[in-house]
Amino acid sequence: MSLRTTLGPILGVLLATAGLTAATSASAKELSLGTLAPKKSPWGKVFKSWAKKVDKDTKGAVTLNWYFNGAQGDEKAMVGKMRAGQLDGAAVTSVGLSAIHKPILALQMPGLFDGWDKLDSVREQLLPEFQEAFKKEGFALLGSGDVGLAHTMSKGKAIKSPADLKSMKVYAWSDDPIAPVTASVIGYTPVLSGVPELLPKLSSGAVSVATVPSLPAVTLQWQAHLDHVNEDVVGVGVGGLVMTQKTLASLNADELEIVKKSGQKAGKKLTKKIRLEDEKAFATIKSHMTLVTLSPAERSVWSDTFKKIRQQLAQGTFSGELVRKLEQMAGK
Repeated sequence: MSLRTTLGPILGVLLATAGLTAATSASAKELSLGTLAPKKSPWGKVFKSWAKKVDKDTKGAVTLNWYFNGAQGDEKAMVGKMRAGQLDGAAVTSVGLSAIHKPILALQMPGLFDGWDKLDSVREQLLPEFQEAFKKEGFALLGSGDVGLAHTMSKGKAIKSPADLKSMKVYAWSDDPIAPVTASVIGYTPVLSGVPELLPKLSSGAVSVATVPSLPAVTLQWQAHLDHVNEDVVGVGVGGLVMTQKTLASLNADELEIVKKSGQKAGKKLTKKIRLEDEKAFATIKSHMTLVTLSPAERSVWSDTFKKIRQQLAQGTFSGELVRKLEQMAGK
Protein backbone atom coordinates (compact mmCIF):
# COMPACT_ATOMS: atom_id res chain seq x y z
CA MET A 1 0.00 0.00 0.00
CA SER A 2 3.01 2.22 0.22
CA LEU A 3 4.93 4.07 -2.45
CA ARG A 4 8.48 3.02 -3.14
CA THR A 5 11.52 4.72 -4.55
CA THR A 6 10.71 3.41 -8.01
CA LEU A 7 8.21 6.23 -8.37
CA GLY A 8 10.83 8.71 -9.58
CA PRO A 9 12.31 6.64 -12.42
CA ILE A 10 8.90 5.44 -13.57
CA LEU A 11 7.50 8.94 -13.82
CA GLY A 12 10.67 10.00 -15.62
CA VAL A 13 9.99 7.38 -18.27
CA LEU A 14 6.36 8.43 -18.52
CA LEU A 15 7.47 12.02 -19.01
CA ALA A 16 9.85 11.10 -21.79
CA THR A 17 7.47 8.79 -23.63
CA ALA A 18 4.40 10.96 -23.34
CA GLY A 19 6.04 13.94 -25.03
CA LEU A 20 4.62 16.34 -22.45
CA THR A 21 5.61 20.01 -22.60
CA ALA A 22 6.52 22.39 -19.83
CA ALA A 23 3.55 24.60 -20.49
CA THR A 24 1.96 26.21 -17.48
CA SER A 25 -1.22 24.51 -16.29
CA ALA A 26 -4.23 26.39 -17.56
CA SER A 27 -6.39 25.40 -14.62
CA ALA A 28 -6.17 23.59 -11.32
CA LYS A 29 -6.14 19.81 -11.59
CA GLU A 30 -7.70 17.85 -8.75
CA LEU A 31 -6.66 14.22 -8.74
CA SER A 32 -8.90 11.88 -6.77
CA LEU A 33 -7.26 8.88 -5.12
CA GLY A 34 -8.72 6.14 -2.95
CA THR A 35 -7.41 3.78 -0.30
CA LEU A 36 -8.74 1.39 2.33
CA ALA A 37 -6.26 2.85 4.82
CA PRO A 38 -7.65 5.07 7.62
CA LYS A 39 -6.66 8.73 7.53
CA LYS A 40 -4.73 8.46 10.81
CA SER A 41 -2.86 5.27 9.84
CA PRO A 42 0.84 5.39 8.83
CA TRP A 43 -0.23 5.21 5.20
CA GLY A 44 -2.80 7.94 5.60
CA LYS A 45 -0.39 10.32 7.32
CA VAL A 46 2.21 10.02 4.56
CA PHE A 47 -0.38 10.32 1.78
CA LYS A 48 -1.70 13.53 3.37
CA SER A 49 1.84 14.90 3.70
CA TRP A 50 2.52 14.11 0.06
CA ALA A 51 -0.69 15.85 -0.99
CA LYS A 52 0.30 19.00 0.92
CA LYS A 53 3.72 19.02 -0.73
CA VAL A 54 2.25 18.71 -4.23
CA ASP A 55 -0.28 21.46 -3.55
CA LYS A 56 2.42 23.79 -2.22
CA ASP A 57 5.00 23.19 -4.93
CA THR A 58 2.52 23.49 -7.80
CA LYS A 59 0.99 26.58 -6.16
CA GLY A 60 -2.39 24.89 -6.16
CA ALA A 61 -2.22 23.81 -9.80
CA VAL A 62 -2.37 20.12 -8.80
CA THR A 63 -4.26 18.78 -5.80
CA LEU A 64 -4.17 15.19 -4.57
CA ASN A 65 -7.56 14.54 -3.02
CA TRP A 66 -7.41 11.35 -0.96
CA TYR A 67 -10.47 9.30 0.01
CA PHE A 68 -9.59 7.20 3.04
CA ASN A 69 -11.09 4.22 4.83
CA GLY A 70 -12.72 2.69 1.77
CA ALA A 71 -14.81 5.79 1.04
CA GLN A 72 -14.55 4.97 -2.68
CA GLY A 73 -15.52 1.33 -2.11
CA ASP A 74 -13.44 -1.80 -1.84
CA GLU A 75 -10.37 -2.25 -4.01
CA LYS A 76 -12.23 -3.95 -6.83
CA ALA A 77 -14.68 -1.05 -6.88
CA MET A 78 -11.84 1.49 -6.93
CA VAL A 79 -10.26 -0.21 -9.93
CA GLY A 80 -13.64 -0.16 -11.65
CA LYS A 81 -13.97 3.56 -10.99
CA MET A 82 -10.52 4.20 -12.42
CA ARG A 83 -11.46 2.31 -15.57
CA ALA A 84 -14.64 4.40 -15.82
CA GLY A 85 -12.76 7.67 -15.31
CA GLN A 86 -14.39 8.33 -11.92
CA LEU A 87 -11.16 7.98 -9.95
CA ASP A 88 -7.62 9.01 -10.94
CA GLY A 89 -5.67 6.57 -8.82
CA ALA A 90 -5.54 4.42 -5.73
CA ALA A 91 -3.18 2.94 -3.17
CA VAL A 92 -4.15 -0.72 -3.04
CA THR A 93 -2.97 -4.09 -1.84
CA SER A 94 -1.97 -6.86 -4.23
CA VAL A 95 -5.64 -7.89 -4.40
CA GLY A 96 -6.46 -4.51 -5.92
CA LEU A 97 -3.45 -4.68 -8.21
CA SER A 98 -4.53 -8.14 -9.35
CA ALA A 99 -7.84 -6.70 -10.54
CA ILE A 100 -5.72 -4.98 -13.19
CA HIS A 101 -3.02 -7.62 -13.70
CA LYS A 102 -3.72 -10.87 -11.87
CA PRO A 103 -0.17 -12.35 -11.90
CA ILE A 104 1.10 -9.71 -9.47
CA LEU A 105 -0.90 -11.41 -6.70
CA ALA A 106 1.37 -14.44 -7.02
CA LEU A 107 3.91 -12.57 -4.88
CA GLN A 108 1.62 -13.38 -1.94
CA MET A 109 1.47 -17.13 -2.46
CA PRO A 110 1.81 -18.83 0.96
CA GLY A 111 5.27 -19.92 1.97
CA LEU A 112 6.96 -18.05 -0.88
CA PHE A 113 8.55 -15.20 1.12
CA ASP A 114 9.07 -14.85 4.86
CA GLY A 115 10.96 -11.56 4.91
CA TRP A 116 11.65 -8.34 3.02
CA ASP A 117 15.11 -8.93 1.53
CA LYS A 118 14.21 -11.72 -0.87
CA LEU A 119 10.90 -10.06 -1.75
CA ASP A 120 12.69 -6.80 -2.62
CA SER A 121 15.10 -8.61 -4.91
CA VAL A 122 12.40 -10.56 -6.74
CA ARG A 123 9.97 -7.67 -6.98
CA GLU A 124 12.56 -5.31 -8.43
CA GLN A 125 13.44 -7.86 -11.11
CA LEU A 126 9.79 -8.31 -12.10
CA LEU A 127 8.78 -4.64 -11.85
CA PRO A 128 9.44 -3.74 -15.52
CA GLU A 129 7.31 -6.70 -16.61
CA PHE A 130 4.49 -5.66 -14.29
CA GLN A 131 4.72 -2.02 -15.40
CA GLU A 132 4.35 -2.98 -19.05
CA ALA A 133 1.32 -5.13 -18.26
CA PHE A 134 -0.33 -2.26 -16.37
CA LYS A 135 0.39 0.14 -19.23
CA LYS A 136 -1.44 -2.14 -21.67
CA GLU A 137 -4.48 -1.92 -19.37
CA GLY A 138 -4.37 1.90 -19.33
CA PHE A 139 -2.71 2.22 -15.93
CA ALA A 140 0.67 3.22 -14.56
CA LEU A 141 2.11 1.21 -11.68
CA LEU A 142 3.94 4.07 -10.02
CA GLY A 143 5.53 1.94 -7.34
CA SER A 144 5.22 -1.27 -5.42
CA GLY A 145 4.92 -1.25 -1.67
CA ASP A 146 4.31 -3.02 1.58
CA VAL A 147 1.44 -3.88 3.88
CA GLY A 148 3.32 -6.15 6.30
CA LEU A 149 4.44 -9.68 7.12
CA ALA A 150 1.44 -12.00 7.53
CA HIS A 151 1.06 -14.14 10.66
CA THR A 152 -1.73 -16.57 11.51
CA MET A 153 -3.78 -15.28 14.45
CA SER A 154 -6.51 -17.29 16.16
CA LYS A 155 -8.95 -17.34 19.06
CA GLY A 156 -9.28 -20.12 21.61
CA LYS A 157 -6.83 -22.50 19.97
CA ALA A 158 -3.22 -22.58 18.79
CA ILE A 159 -2.82 -23.31 15.09
CA LYS A 160 0.13 -25.71 14.87
CA SER A 161 -0.83 -27.72 11.80
CA PRO A 162 -2.95 -27.22 8.69
CA ALA A 163 -5.39 -29.79 10.13
CA ASP A 164 -6.09 -27.44 13.05
CA LEU A 165 -7.83 -25.07 10.66
CA LYS A 166 -10.52 -27.60 9.81
CA SER A 167 -12.37 -26.97 13.09
CA MET A 168 -11.98 -23.17 12.92
CA LYS A 169 -13.79 -20.31 11.20
CA VAL A 170 -11.08 -19.10 8.84
CA TYR A 171 -11.29 -15.63 7.29
CA ALA A 172 -10.67 -15.26 3.56
CA TRP A 173 -10.78 -12.01 1.60
CA SER A 174 -13.60 -12.57 -0.88
CA ASP A 175 -11.67 -10.93 -3.73
CA ASP A 176 -8.50 -12.98 -3.18
CA PRO A 177 -8.30 -15.94 -5.62
CA ILE A 178 -5.57 -17.58 -3.52
CA ALA A 179 -7.96 -18.07 -0.57
CA PRO A 180 -10.32 -20.70 -2.03
CA VAL A 181 -7.39 -22.76 -3.34
CA THR A 182 -5.74 -22.68 0.08
CA ALA A 183 -9.00 -23.79 1.72
CA SER A 184 -9.50 -26.57 -0.80
CA VAL A 185 -6.00 -28.03 -0.36
CA ILE A 186 -6.18 -27.94 3.45
CA GLY A 187 -9.84 -28.97 3.64
CA TYR A 188 -11.87 -26.23 5.34
CA THR A 189 -14.69 -23.92 4.29
CA PRO A 190 -13.49 -20.30 4.41
CA VAL A 191 -15.55 -17.42 5.78
CA LEU A 192 -15.55 -15.05 2.81
CA SER A 193 -15.58 -11.36 3.69
CA GLY A 194 -14.43 -7.95 2.59
CA VAL A 195 -11.82 -6.12 4.64
CA PRO A 196 -14.31 -3.65 6.25
CA GLU A 197 -16.50 -6.56 7.41
CA LEU A 198 -13.69 -8.46 9.16
CA LEU A 199 -13.90 -6.54 12.45
CA PRO A 200 -17.61 -7.19 13.06
CA LYS A 201 -17.16 -10.84 12.08
CA LEU A 202 -14.33 -11.22 14.59
CA SER A 203 -16.38 -9.42 17.22
CA SER A 204 -19.39 -11.69 16.70
CA GLY A 205 -17.33 -14.88 16.58
CA ALA A 206 -18.13 -15.55 12.92
CA VAL A 207 -14.36 -15.60 12.31
CA SER A 208 -11.82 -17.19 14.65
CA VAL A 209 -8.70 -17.33 12.45
CA ALA A 210 -7.12 -14.67 10.25
CA THR A 211 -3.75 -14.72 8.54
CA VAL A 212 -2.92 -11.03 8.22
CA PRO A 213 -0.04 -8.57 8.69
CA SER A 214 0.40 -7.17 12.19
CA LEU A 215 0.14 -3.47 11.31
CA PRO A 216 -3.37 -3.56 9.83
CA ALA A 217 -4.38 -6.03 12.57
CA VAL A 218 -3.52 -3.39 15.18
CA THR A 219 -4.62 -0.35 13.16
CA LEU A 220 -8.04 -1.86 12.40
CA GLN A 221 -8.40 -3.46 15.87
CA TRP A 222 -8.62 -7.04 14.64
CA GLN A 223 -6.08 -8.24 17.20
CA ALA A 224 -8.38 -7.33 20.10
CA HIS A 225 -10.58 -10.33 19.23
CA LEU A 226 -7.80 -12.92 18.89
CA ASP A 227 -5.57 -14.53 21.52
CA HIS A 228 -2.96 -16.67 19.72
CA VAL A 229 -0.37 -15.61 17.12
CA ASN A 230 2.05 -17.79 15.19
CA GLU A 231 5.65 -16.70 15.18
CA ASP A 232 6.28 -17.91 11.62
CA VAL A 233 5.55 -15.65 8.65
CA VAL A 234 3.13 -17.20 6.15
CA GLY A 235 3.71 -14.62 3.43
CA VAL A 236 4.06 -10.94 2.68
CA GLY A 237 1.35 -8.36 2.19
CA VAL A 238 2.26 -6.16 -0.75
CA GLY A 239 0.56 -3.42 -2.70
CA GLY A 240 1.22 -0.31 -4.72
CA LEU A 241 0.07 3.00 -6.10
CA VAL A 242 -1.61 3.11 -9.48
CA MET A 243 -2.89 5.98 -11.58
CA THR A 244 -4.54 5.98 -14.96
CA GLN A 245 -2.43 6.81 -17.99
CA LYS A 246 -5.05 9.43 -18.90
CA THR A 247 -4.53 11.21 -15.58
CA LEU A 248 -0.76 11.33 -15.93
CA ALA A 249 -1.08 12.61 -19.49
CA SER A 250 -3.11 15.56 -18.17
CA LEU A 251 -0.10 16.85 -16.21
CA ASN A 252 2.43 19.12 -17.85
CA ALA A 253 6.16 18.57 -17.47
CA ASP A 254 6.60 20.85 -14.45
CA GLU A 255 3.68 19.30 -12.60
CA LEU A 256 4.85 15.78 -13.33
CA GLU A 257 8.34 16.62 -12.10
CA ILE A 258 6.92 17.94 -8.81
CA VAL A 259 4.80 14.83 -8.33
CA LYS A 260 7.88 12.75 -9.11
CA LYS A 261 10.20 14.40 -6.60
CA SER A 262 7.70 14.67 -3.76
CA GLY A 263 6.43 11.15 -4.40
CA GLN A 264 9.95 9.76 -4.34
CA LYS A 265 10.54 11.36 -0.96
CA ALA A 266 7.21 10.09 0.36
CA GLY A 267 8.01 6.62 -0.92
CA LYS A 268 11.30 6.40 0.92
CA LYS A 269 9.68 7.63 4.11
CA LEU A 270 6.70 5.29 3.90
CA THR A 271 8.67 2.16 3.00
CA LYS A 272 10.86 2.60 6.06
CA LYS A 273 7.93 3.57 8.25
CA ILE A 274 5.62 0.69 7.31
CA ARG A 275 8.25 -1.96 7.94
CA LEU A 276 9.20 -0.44 11.27
CA GLU A 277 5.57 -0.01 12.33
CA ASP A 278 4.72 -3.58 11.27
CA GLU A 279 7.58 -4.85 13.43
CA LYS A 280 6.36 -2.78 16.37
CA ALA A 281 2.80 -3.98 15.83
CA PHE A 282 3.94 -7.62 15.95
CA ALA A 283 5.78 -6.90 19.21
CA THR A 284 2.56 -5.42 20.61
CA ILE A 285 0.54 -8.42 19.48
CA LYS A 286 3.01 -10.87 21.00
CA SER A 287 2.80 -9.07 24.33
CA HIS A 288 -0.98 -9.56 24.45
CA MET A 289 -1.35 -12.99 22.87
CA THR A 290 -0.01 -16.49 23.33
CA LEU A 291 2.94 -16.88 20.97
CA VAL A 292 2.82 -20.13 19.00
CA THR A 293 6.28 -21.47 18.08
CA LEU A 294 6.34 -24.41 15.69
CA SER A 295 8.63 -27.40 16.04
CA PRO A 296 10.86 -28.38 13.09
CA ALA A 297 8.45 -31.22 12.29
CA GLU A 298 5.43 -28.90 12.36
CA ARG A 299 7.22 -26.34 10.22
CA SER A 300 8.03 -29.08 7.69
CA VAL A 301 4.34 -30.02 7.44
CA TRP A 302 3.43 -26.40 6.73
CA SER A 303 6.18 -26.14 4.12
CA ASP A 304 4.87 -29.21 2.31
CA THR A 305 1.33 -27.87 2.47
CA PHE A 306 2.34 -24.48 1.08
CA LYS A 307 4.12 -26.28 -1.76
CA LYS A 308 0.92 -28.19 -2.58
CA ILE A 309 -1.07 -24.95 -2.54
CA ARG A 310 1.35 -23.28 -4.95
CA GLN A 311 1.23 -26.32 -7.23
CA GLN A 312 -2.55 -26.09 -7.26
CA LEU A 313 -2.41 -22.35 -7.95
CA ALA A 314 -0.22 -23.16 -10.95
CA GLN A 315 -3.10 -25.16 -12.44
CA GLY A 316 -5.13 -22.15 -13.49
CA THR A 317 -5.07 -19.32 -10.96
CA PHE A 318 -1.58 -18.39 -12.20
CA SER A 319 0.49 -19.80 -15.00
CA GLY A 320 2.71 -22.73 -14.16
CA GLU A 321 5.64 -20.85 -15.66
CA LEU A 322 5.13 -17.89 -13.31
CA VAL A 323 4.79 -20.06 -10.20
CA ARG A 324 7.93 -22.05 -11.05
CA LYS A 325 9.82 -18.83 -11.81
CA LEU A 326 8.85 -17.25 -8.51
CA GLU A 327 9.72 -20.37 -6.54
CA GLN A 328 13.12 -20.53 -8.19
CA MET A 329 13.76 -16.84 -7.53
CA ALA A 330 12.65 -17.25 -3.90
CA GLY A 331 14.78 -20.35 -3.43
CA LYS A 332 11.83 -22.68 -2.79
